[in-house]
Amino acid sequence: MSARQVAFEVTADQAESLEAVLEAAGAEAITWAEAPGSAAVLEPPPGETRLWDWLRVEALFPADSDVDAVRAALAEALGGDPSGWRTAEIADQAWERAWLEHFQPQCFGGRLWVVPGGLEPPVPEAVNIRLDPGLAFGTGTHPSTALCLEALAADPPLDETVIDYGCGSGLLAIAALRLGARRVVAVDNDPQALTATRDNARRNGVEDRLEVLGPAAALPVADRVLANILAGILQSLAPRLIDALAVGGRLTLAGLLETQADAVRAAYEPACRFEPVIRVDEWARLDGRRRAV
Repeated sequence: MSARQVAFEVTADQAESLEAVLEAAGAEAITWAEAPGSAAVLEPPPGETRLWDWLRVEALFPADSDVDAVRAALAEALGGDPSGWRTAEIADQAWERAWLEHFQPQCFGGRLWVVPGGLEPPVPEAVNIRLDPGLAFGTGTHPSTALCLEALAADPPLDETVIDYGCGSGLLAIAALRLGARRVVAVDNDPQALTATRDNARRNGVEDRLEVLGPAAALPVADRVLANILAGILQSLAPRLIDALAVGGRLTLAGLLETQADAVRAAYEPACRFEPVIRVDEWARLDGRRRAV
């Protein structure tokens, strides 16, 4: 059976309220993407996770849905007709093929794979993580996430306590557990991210060693801290993450541009000593260790 897709453009500030309108109208799936000409929001205000200032919204409805009624409901919420309005009929098979084109199995460090549902692991005996795109950020496709996965695969956290700060989908937390961590504490300020992390951990059979926390919760002392966020947030979190890292513990920081690496590193020195910056395209990863006092 086919589906009806509606698409339009809104400002990031309008996105959350319009999601409720679409769901009330019967949307079965909602996707947010960068609108043409949108500016990246590299440093959103605290408590926000916006990536762009102008968003392209695509929503799928049952084939017999009244898309004119959907448009009217959006117009009422917006105070005017939605910008860039388009509708299309989407065939099931075409939709599935398009999804799989963008999310194929990916390998990190030669031993760690992220495999979407419905696909067979290319290397069944490898460490395979089942993960599908969802509401929370983090599928391994972004260079900063890939940098963190490469670090875990190259130096597995065997029998360690790990903190994944800014966990998103829980991918790094799950990877750490599948690679031998004893316990992982996943932290995020977005309730959807915490829900996605729990669900993904359950799907991968590691939920019994995972704890999810909000940003105000006390942190344990960890053998390794992973934080794949944004440069400004990494700087402001430095005292908290340093306090949570055991002496000699490893620190992996990502989500920052190459031009931001020096400023982020300075926020953690001299408490931590760092190895040379690892770079992929314009993105960077910092690897450090907590010094003895």
